[in-house]
Amino acid sequence: MSKKYAELTETEWAIIKAVWKLQPCSAPQVQQELEQQTRWTYSTVRTLMDRMIAKGLLRGEKFGKVTFYNSVITRQQAQRGELLYALKHAFNGALTPMVQCLLETGNLSDKDLSELEGLIQARKKGGRKSK
Repeated sequence: MSKKYAELTETEWAIIKAVWKLQPCSAPQVQQELEQQTRWTYSTVRTLMDRMIAKGLLRGEKFGKVTFYNSVITRQQAQRGELLYALKHAFNGALTPMVQCLLETGNLSDKDLSELEGLIQARKKGGRKSK
């Protein structure tokens, strides 16, 4: 995947998390991993995984009769896509209201706030965290 982020559906999130945990893995392994939370059948999981290959999210490699899957995207790319989606759709692309919303939740510890301040200061000084 050439983009530095990926937008995933809720269903794709479930699959990709299982793949990250198990990779390389087969569709039956993923189906078994997700069975209790989703009740998806093998054919459903296989169809979803094949669609994710077509979207460039997974790679499948056949060994005999079994296809083994690996993720093409990293957790960071998926997280970035989710964040950019929320920024675009929930906040009309405006970063400040999104950050304000996060700050107002009251769920940020002093450590979280200090780390955020450090990131902002580093960015102001021209330092960049990994993209």
